[in-house]
Amino acid sequence: MPAPRERADAARNRARVLAAAEELFADRGARNVTMDDIAKAAGVGRGTLYRRYPDRAAIAIALLDEHERVLQEKLMRGDPPLGPGAPPRERLAAFYAAMVDLLDRHSHLALGAEVGHSRFATGAYGFWRAHVRALLVEAGAADPDALVDAALAPLAPEVFRHQREERGLSTERITAGLRAIAHGLTA
Repeated sequence: MPAPRERADAARNRARVLAAAEELFADRGARNVTMDDIAKAAGVGRGTLYRRYPDRAAIAIALLDEHERVLQEKLMRGDPPLGPGAPPRERLAAFYAAMVDLLDRHSHLALGAEVGHSRFATGAYGFWRAHVRALLVEAGAADPDALVDAALAPLAPEVFRHQREERGLSTERITAGLRAIAHGLTA
């Protein structure tokens, strides 16, 4: 049975909420924005906001979802080395580089969406995990199940933000470090 169509006013409210939240998250960081801030900036009532989004993380996930879907499509159907057709070592390094780019552009959303253990519950993490595990299996890694979460750990938004802001590392240096990890995992 097809999903019910979204009412026009609900679609407008959703768009206003997401636009307001994206701007507020970018300006202040998701952790410094309240649901009341978002409702006020979007010009909607709290009930309207909470009916669709139970918390800030749900809004950040909705915003981040579209960016992640684009990357997922490239992983499945894009050109090598990000897409199929390249050796696992090159694909894993390309995945790391693409994730660094995504985090560089949208870490404020990832930090709002992936708080603590909730990172592991997102659909995107499940997709990234399946992708990296498949590459590790293809590369003949000894224990892909033990390695896959460790391979994804350097992509945690908190780690990326720490490297960029606290350590002052460039995205190029972070990507080079991740490339070394990719080569080590797929040797």
